[in-house]
Amino acid sequence: MNRTTLAFLALAVWLSAFAQTQFSVLRGLLGVPLALGPALVVYAAFTHGLATASLFAVLLGLWTDALSGSRLGLGSVTPFLATFFLSTRQHLLLREQRYAQFWLGLGLGVGLPLGHGILLQAAHAGPALGWGSIRQLVVLGLLNGAACPACFWAFDRLRHSLEYPVAPTSFMAGQREMKRGRF
Repeated sequence: MNRTTLAFLALAVWLSAFAQTQFSVLRGLLGVPLALGPALVVYAAFTHGLATASLFAVLLGLWTDALSGSRLGLGSVTPFLATFFLSTRQHLLLREQRYAQFWLGLGLGVGLPLGHGILLQAAHAGPALGWGSIRQLVVLGLLNGAACPACFWAFDRLRHSLEYPVAPTSFMAGQREMKRGRF
């Protein structure tokens, strides 16, 4: 990845944190804030190294905490753990399959807010989780499940349009014969 695509991903992470506080019409329609951070966490974990993806996850949590009433830094725990798990297990998961992207987005769309709610409850800093939370988690899961393949598609198109394609080399180890002895 070059710096331009990293800058676009950082901008998308910042906009996803900002979108949670704006768009009151969508918030009223959906019943939950527009939180697309989990879909971006899945994309960053699959396409970047562990350090870069963890940086994006921590920044997402910090920016979300800065715009909400929760304690600063508490929102970074669950995205960081999810990024660490996905980055270390990415060789076992199907990155190119759209249905796998949907299920990973759905899982993180439910898991990250649920984990954050449990952490807030443990810190006695947030409201208790109840039956209304189940509907909100389902909506967030479906929203991020649909947004995750869209993130992969959009950022892959952006990456292919901004980066040079890898040129095949003429020297390959399996295609070269070495002659020994006299010529």
